Amino acid sequence: MNIPYVLAVLIAGMLFGAGLTLSTMVQPEAVLQFLNFNDFGLLLVLGCATGLTMLVYQLAPKAMRRPLLALSFSGRPKQRLLQTVVGAVLFGIGWGISGVCPAPAVAGLGAGNWPLIWTLMAMFAGAYVQGRWFAR
Repeated sequence: MNIPYVLAVLIAGMLFGAGLTLSTMVQPEAVLQFLNFNDFGLLLVLGCATGLTMLVYQLAPKAMRRPLLALSFSGRPKQRLLQTVVGAVLFGIGWGISGVCPAPAVAGLGAGNWPLIWTLMAMFAGAYVQGRWFAR
């Protein structure tokens, strides 16, 4: 086991969970208010997260010789696959119904929002079905 890698992942996960909790994305009610166009506070959170990610993806490979925990930077495929589109649609439907996506659901459990266990169970069931469906 690579201890520095595991420690970095643990710290990054804790920071991510803290950010989700601080931004109220772990509260399904707040997310549903956003999705119903009643509260646009989460738009700022999503915009900042997207902007920062785009900036880091563009600048990090130019500023660093190699990533901190890998041998080299790797590109991402730019093709659109039917599986990706179907997955995105299903993700959006699930997000709209439950008010949470996977990371905020896990962070919400950490914040004591125990009813989110049902949402996580449904997500795991969907992932299982998808894995079995596309394994053929």
